[in-house]
Amino acid sequence: MADTIQLEIVTPDRMIVSDAAQEIQIPGKSGYLGILPGHAPLITEIAVGEITYRSGNETKHIAVAWGFAEVLPEKVTILAETAERAADIDVARAQAAKERAEARLKQGGADLDYRREEDALKRAQTRIDVAAKK
Repeated sequence: MADTIQLEIVTPDRMIVSDAAQEIQIPGKSGYLGILPGHAPLITEIAVGEITYRSGNETKHIAVAWGFAEVLPEKVTILAETAERAADIDVARAQAAKERAEARLKQGGADLDYRREEDALKRAQTRIDVAAKK
């Protein structure tokens, strides 16, 4: 069995990551999944969260929102609606998005889409948390 697994993270715009990893953690809809080389095949939906993977002695962090992951014994492919490396995140923009979502949730109202605002808040907080790890 190989000691690494190939990780590819792709958005509609571009390839974000193509790297060999010793282990990967991905945010599935039902919770985080730990992936090691030789993992059993599966397909899962990706939620808003943080992808963490270890490549050599370095741990890398990616903020991700929505998509799908295909896990094979030698490769993990993640097709995400959005994904950003820690170094690429605009923290001021993420903080502004967080404050907007919090204000909308606090204000409430009959026409407020609570699920959408809660998703926006979670996405902004995830981006802030991942950016802090760069």
